[in-house]
This record gives sequence, C-alpha cells and structure tokens, in this order.
Amino acid sequence: MLQLTDLTLHRGDKALFERLNLTIYDGHKAGVVGRNGAGKTTLFDVIRRRLQPEEGTVEWPRSWRLAALDQYVEPSPKSALDFVLDGDAELRRVEHAIAAAERRGDDHALGMLYSDYEDVGGYDAHARCGEILGGLGFARDDFDKAHRAFSGGWRIRLHLARALMTPSEFLLLDEPTNHLDLEATLWLESWVRKYRGTLLTIAHDRDFLDRTVQEIVHLEDGQAALYSGDYSGFERQRAEALVRQAAVYKHQQQRIGEIQRFVDRFRAKASKARQVQSRIKALERMEKVAPVHAESPYRFAFTQPKKISNPTLMLDAVSLGYGETAVLEEVTLRVYPNDRIGVLGVNGAGKTTLLRCLAGELAPMDGRFTRGRHSSVGYFAQHQLESLDLAKTPLEHIDEAAGQPGMTSQQALDYLGGWGFQGDDVRRPAETFSGGEKARLVLAIIACQEPAVLVLDEPTNHLDLQMREALAVALQQYEGALLLVSHDRHLLRACVDDFWLVADGGVSRFKGDLDAYAALRQARPAKVRRRNKAARRSAVRPLVQKQRKIEAEIETHARLVDDLERRLTLASAQRKVDEINALSAERKQTGAALQRLEAAWLATQEKIDAMGGEEALR
Repeated sequence: MLQLTDLTLHRGDKALFERLNLTIYDGHKAGVVGRNGAGKTTLFDVIRRRLQPEEGTVEWPRSWRLAALDQYVEPSPKSALDFVLDGDAELRRVEHAIAAAERRGDDHALGMLYSDYEDVGGYDAHARCGEILGGLGFARDDFDKAHRAFSGGWRIRLHLARALMTPSEFLLLDEPTNHLDLEATLWLESWVRKYRGTLLTIAHDRDFLDRTVQEIVHLEDGQAALYSGDYSGFERQRAEALVRQAAVYKHQQQRIGEIQRFVDRFRAKASKARQVQSRIKALERMEKVAPVHAESPYRFAFTQPKKISNPTLMLDAVSLGYGETAVLEEVTLRVYPNDRIGVLGVNGAGKTTLLRCLAGELAPMDGRFTRGRHSSVGYFAQHQLESLDLAKTPLEHIDEAAGQPGMTSQQALDYLGGWGFQGDDVRRPAETFSGGEKARLVLAIIACQEPAVLVLDEPTNHLDLQMREALAVALQQYEGALLLVSHDRHLLRACVDDFWLVADGGVSRFKGDLDAYAALRQARPAKVRRRNKAARRSAVRPLVQKQRKIEAEIETHARLVDDLERRLTLASAQRKVDEINALSAERKQTGAALQRLEAAWLATQEKIDAMGGEEALR
C-alpha cells in the first residue's frame, strides 16, 4: 500500500500540508481533488520523491514500479513511436543489449537475450504502442513524426502515451484528460478501468472520475480526507456535512433560486420544454450537492443580449477548409436564438473549423455564410489565451471589453471578483497568469460583451471542478444561442439540448444523447479492429509462411556447418592441407549463407511483430 505519514510542507509562510496522513491500498484507484493551490500536484511531486517534505514519510512497496504523466518533457527528435516505446525502460535495455551482442557476434548471449526480449513483451511491444497511440487520437502517419514537431497539446498526449506504455504497479496521472477530445477520453477511461495496479489521478472531469475511481482524496487546509466512492458520491457526502452550516445553507438557497426562477419563467412555454426539463434535472442534483459548490469562489453570469436576430447564423451550401483543401462540404445549417447545441465528432473531423466559421474567423471556400444584424458572437478558443495582451491587467482588459461608458472601478472589481480574481490578482499582468487564470480572464471578457451567440471550443481545459460547475450554472442562465465543443460530458449534459455531428466531411443533426454517441464511438472501433485484424491476418500469413521456409533453410545450413566443422577437425588431425583449404572455403561460404538467412528471419519477424505477431492469425 501507499502510506503518507505526518507529512508537513510549507510554501512560504503558508502550510501546504500540516501532518497530513493518507493510505491507499494495493489495487485501489483514487481521484485527488481540491481547490487550486491546495497542493494536488505538489502531493504527486512528494510521492515521486521529486520534492522532500520538511517532516513525515512516504512509503510504498519496493516491488512497485512507478509510472507517471509528465506535463513537460524536453522536445525530442525521436519519432512519436520511439518516444513512447522509451517508456518501457527494460524493453529498451534488452534491445540495446541485443544490438551490442550482435555487433560482437556473441551467439550465446543472443540466445539468452532473445528469451529476455520475449519475457518483457518485446515481440508485441510495437503493436501495444500503436494501440495506445491510436486510442489517444494519433493517426498511423503520425507515428514517424518527431516528438518536437507536435504542438503542445499533442506532446502531452505523447507524454500520456509513454506513461501508459511504462510497465507499472503504481500509476500517477496529473490532469490526463486536459488535452483529450471526447473520443480519446472514452478510450482512456476504458484503459484505466482495465489497469490492475494502484492509481492516483488528478482530474477536473467529473465524468472521468465517476467512471474510473472508487475513492476520492480531498485536499483542504493542509489535510487529506479519504472518501469511499466516485466523485458524485464525494459531493453528496461532503454536502451532507456542509449543509449543517448556516452560512453555507444561505448560499445554497441563492444558487437554487437562480435556476428555480428560470424554470418558473419558462415552464409553460412549449418552445422551452426541453430546456426547462434539463434545468429541473440540474435543480434536483443541485439540491443534493449545492453546499459543495456554495463554497466556490466563483460568482458570475454572462450578460444577456439586448436583441437577437432570428435566425442568428446561417450557412448555405458552405465548404470550409484551408488553402485548397476542403475539410467540410455542403454544410447548410441555421442557428436560432434558443438553440443550445453540442458539437460532436472525432478529432480532426472539422469541429473547430466549423466553429471558426461561425465565429467569423474563417471565410467559406464556397457557399454563403450570413450573420443576422443582432448576432454578435462571443468566441472562446484555446488560441485566444495566447492572444491576450500579456502586458495588461484584468482590470485593463475588462475596461476595454466593457466599452463606453463601461464599468466603474468598483463594478469592475466586483465583476472580476466573481470570476475568481481577488486582491492583487486584478492588477497583475496577464503574462504572470497560469493557463486556468488566462482561460477565466478570456471568458470574463466574453461574458461582459452581451453576446447574442456563445461559440465555445473546449472552454474547460485548465479549469478546476468548481470553476466548471460555476460555468455550467452561468450557461444555464444565459438566454442567447450556445454552440459548445467539449470533452466535459457533465457540462454538455447540463447546458445543451441538441447535438450536431461533424463526420465524413459534413455536419448533421445527431438524434441521440451523449450515451448513444459514446456507444456509437465505442462500437465503431470494434468494427474497425475487426477489419484491421482481417487485413493484418492477410498480410501476416504470407510472412509466416516465408519465415517457416527460411527456418527450414536455416536448419539445413546449420547441419551443413556442423558437418563441415566435423570434417575439418578430422582433416586437421590427418594434416590433409588441400582438404583443409577446400573445407575451410566451403565452411566460410556456408556460414555466410547461414548469417544471411538468420538476418532475413529477423527482418521478417520484425514485420510480423509490427502487424501484431502471429496472434494476428488467430
């Protein structure tokens, strides 16, 4: 088991951990949660012995091999495949030893090393690595691409792949879903559920936690409290404790009242029926867990649009792409004032391309895109975090965004306080902010501009659980149109009523819900795997047949070498010079042929391994 005893660590004058105690038993999977700054990543650094506590001990069995997701690794010229394979250090050690023995011509050592190679899973390592890369969204064309050639988010996917490739009994995953799309998140969930070791994961995706862990470690005030169950169970247990506190109860009633007013206002309107039902469900859940979120430092809303065109956005036979390459073709869609649309699709299908057009950042290659007169768009995308004026403070950004006459100084301070910017934070330049702080600032800028349409592309990346919940509440109250791409299924369930599916170069309405889409995505890889297995079987069969012919020739040549060596020994004893010369020449020629056959066998075996080994024939 993992045991942390009397752990004490200070950050400046603040006690980050104060005699913290925690026990995680062998084979258990636990999610680590807590406010920003509670010490989640620091706890991982202590467990990994990258950081020494001032007091206390960290212990786990010596037999446990540790694997961990690193958020930053020095950019490497190695291919994606080799970078991930490097996660298996023992495999690499054996491979290097084999190469050295081959250079020395040490046949005895090679025999033992090939046995070691089989023991460490070398013959199917490439296939396992390919499965991990494919599950995390990499195409086969990406496998040979250098690690340093990928963007930051894709590099982190490679770092995750390397952690999963590392043989381990103990796995630490710090924000593994941050840069994943929905499909990759679903694949990772499946992988984690099958993992047989002990797992600690920091995650701000509540659905991921609900589907992968059986315990929650809550960090607060320098202590760690262990809750049995998934994240939803933790919320309920914690809510039961907090609801007893009068101050918290007051905030709870305010938050519930906000949603109740929406339900009362629109309950009788047929056009709002689906939205009212989704809010009623949200209200039922909030009544159970609102005390947890009442502690949240976030209190904000999106300013409502004064006027909205109907329809707001129109696409007619639109083709979208880059250069001369079309990503989407013949797209005809309408966005209406009451629409709340979740945009689904695999990575690379064109979701971001579609949203960029709707936001006015990408002109159509063909067709017509029309925006209504009162259809201002609030657009959130990851690249906007880097387009902030990094020299300006939150106060300066909000002053510019609010326009004339704008907010008073106190109004701006109150507004930013609701977004979690307190004290000196409002006057700090944006260049000093973390990714989560930048994301909150961009959302705050958008929210104060009275957008008629919100177009949000993965807005929850870098946001903690409390901020995600506050965002869900704010979007529930927002009365304009909403288009949302997100791998956060809780946010999608809470805020959208309909889905568009981006697939096969087009966009269509998806009639099912998120569970139906997840089932569709999980069924499709099974079909693809069956097709791929059939293709591998067809490709592997002739290679195996070729290899068996080579094996027969190797046996024949090996017997010839043995016979020649026996005859050479006899001729040497009898000092028959001519016969010795002739036999030596023949032995050299036959030995060279045997080496070529062995090289051909190894080359064929590598091809078979790359296609999944002989198991591909089963």
